[in-house]
Amino acid sequence: MTVATLAEVLRPAMREGYAVGGLVVLGWEDARAYITAAENAGMPVILQAGPGCRANTPLPLLGAMFRHLAEGASVPVVSLLDHGKTLEECRIALESGFSSVMYDGSRLPLEENIAQTAQAVEMAHRAGASCEGEIGFVGYDAGEESHGTEPEEAGRFARETRVDAMAISVGNVHLQQEAAAVIDRARLDAIQSAAPDVPLVIHGGSGVSEADRVALARETAVAKFNIGTELRQTFGASLRQTLTDDPAVFDRIRILSQAEAAMAVTAEQVIRAFGPS
Repeated sequence: MTVATLAEVLRPAMREGYAVGGLVVLGWEDARAYITAAENAGMPVILQAGPGCRANTPLPLLGAMFRHLAEGASVPVVSLLDHGKTLEECRIALESGFSSVMYDGSRLPLEENIAQTAQAVEMAHRAGASCEGEIGFVGYDAGEESHGTEPEEAGRFARETRVDAMAISVGNVHLQQEAAAVIDRARLDAIQSAAPDVPLVIHGGSGVSEADRVALARETAVAKFNIGTELRQTFGASLRQTLTDDPAVFDRIRILSQAEAAMAVTAEQVIRAFGPS
């Protein structure tokens, strides 16, 4: 059994200068591909169920699926509720077998974000799980604008919530299809100084170049990159290629098995790059 929590995989990563992939899951084939990738790389992996995934599959089913995969894996596997918007969502996730939750209060005023996140942390810790929070706001490509994390607020957030991981906004953006993000290292360094004991998380990791991801993993407290867009791009490209190569194919399992194999290759490349040197 290799079910792990965020704290169990991120603290060694921060200490030893590497990062762990928080890979965005949309279905069974994705999750299985990521386990294959992690086992091939000999790395831990974080299976993430975000709002899009939860819109199509109920949390209790996702919790059972993730735990089933984790228990059969040869590497540590974290099952994470990503961008949980309410404490009730966090409660359901923990009761459904998730080993960690991310409470997203980034759109709330600071005081409310701290208060709500602290409750999520307490709930997770009572369940033997970990909790990630977000301070500042990571925006969306062609959507809501980011609000950079203020180092002083980050230090207070870390102290008062006792989060096991802290998502920050330092130039990273969700849903970027190109590696165009420019990371504000001065802001990141100041955040790290204000909260030296907390692993940092970069959401929108697909928009950060591989070279920058490696440098951040090696040189800073960033211990987790959320990766989704580039994996979905691999899925779409594989799907189109399979249907082009054989226009008569109609069997779902045959079609998706090709995409699963392609996603496993991409995921392995991603997590190896910022893994232990």
